[in-house]
Amino acid sequence: MPRTSVPPPTGTPAATSDNGTDSALTHGLKQRHLSMIALGGVIGAGLFVGSGAGIAAAGPSVVIAYAVSGLLVMLVMRMLGEMSAANPASGSFSVHAERAIGPWAGFTAGWAFWVLLCVAVGLEGIGAAKIVTGWLPGTPEWAWVALFMVVFLGTNLASVTKFGEFEFWFAALKVVAITLFLVLGVLAILGVLPDTDAPGTANLDGGGGFMPNGSEGLVIGLLASVFAYGGLETVTIAAAESEDPVRGVAKAVRTAMWRIALFYVGSMAVIVTLVPWDDPKVVEVGPFYAALDHLGISGAAEIMNVVILVALLSAMNANVYGASRMACSLVARGQGPKRLGRVSSGVPRGAVLASSAFGFLCVLLSYWRPDDVFPWLLNMTGAVILVVWIFIAVSQLILRGRLEREEPQKLVVRMWLFPALTVAALLAMAAIFFLMLRQPDTRDQLLATGALTAVLIAIGVVRQRRSGETGTTDAGSARAPS
Repeated sequence: MPRTSVPPPTGTPAATSDNGTDSALTHGLKQRHLSMIALGGVIGAGLFVGSGAGIAAAGPSVVIAYAVSGLLVMLVMRMLGEMSAANPASGSFSVHAERAIGPWAGFTAGWAFWVLLCVAVGLEGIGAAKIVTGWLPGTPEWAWVALFMVVFLGTNLASVTKFGEFEFWFAALKVVAITLFLVLGVLAILGVLPDTDAPGTANLDGGGGFMPNGSEGLVIGLLASVFAYGGLETVTIAAAESEDPVRGVAKAVRTAMWRIALFYVGSMAVIVTLVPWDDPKVVEVGPFYAALDHLGISGAAEIMNVVILVALLSAMNANVYGASRMACSLVARGQGPKRLGRVSSGVPRGAVLASSAFGFLCVLLSYWRPDDVFPWLLNMTGAVILVVWIFIAVSQLILRGRLEREEPQKLVVRMWLFPALTVAALLAMAAIFFLMLRQPDTRDQLLATGALTAVLIAIGVVRQRRSGETGTTDAGSARAPS
């Protein structure tokens, strides 16, 4: 049944209900909002921009890289969906980690993810500003970033419904764009698109073969593809503010498989079939532009710039939302400054302001300290998503048994072949960490992220000991913010 909640008086701290949801937040997201957030979350800026490096490294075998990493993401989302359907919470995996492992784990996973989202907001703002200044040369990039920040600050401060509407239309535009691309690409591959010849397998087995750079290239492509899937977690955060959280999470997770296969693996297959993997345009201007240009579509560059701009703005909007809800949830569980947990009219406005401010600070640092502080920030958050995935997998291993014993009726979504696939996913994550250590380009990211994680764990353990909580929490029950 749809849930409703009456927000507390203006200026009160967020509270946490018995199942870990933040009761001060409203349930203003409709099912169509949640469905499109889930769909649009798959189509991120990393797909349009970052996939070029993967293709250049792995060649046509990038399809295998995206398929393998996509399978891992499906397993992670299934685990997260199982826990979120059983206990919807705006803190999502942070709440689950706290319930399963202890307060220190919820603290670490939550704040690491908050830092990641805030840094991502700044990066996406910079990327979007570069596109706009390309259309309007002479205008300052920082001013465009500030404008984008103000707009999304406004939408997130207004109400969750406003956020949902913005994200609904952003996601709709991305879905239409990628669908049209796939249709045109398939028609070209079949040789039925006017003025184009079917490429056959020339680009798949020519130019060095299917794996032109061997297994090393495939590994680099795999690492590039893993981080392109970031953003899927937002749907489980948003579900807590939807009309029917359990149904929304279940539907989003159950359709994750075909979305990943279609949008990521499908688009990579179309691109490497149509365009030689070593075409300089794949990296210089992006693989999607290279494919459209190969098909002779006029204005391909501008079309892709518009699509990428929409993807970046959508990600900014979603990340401000996700960061603010994560911070609000952490404060509601006594894991952060009370000011960030102030909820007014169902919106955690203090958390929205703080998250946006931190994001804009990252933008300023890219101008003030481009050679030291900003790269350090990027490295520090480079592997955070993998840390989060590990917390998700470990939490699901623990909570599944607890649910089966105590509340089996809450297992609306079940992890496949439990516990074998959960353990397999953890082993795959460990393998990715090992591969990152072997690659010079990713080693610094892993070490910096490890340092951030270690610091957060230390703070979380100290806070837990000071508060006298040595065990795990039962169901994300509330504690007074400290």
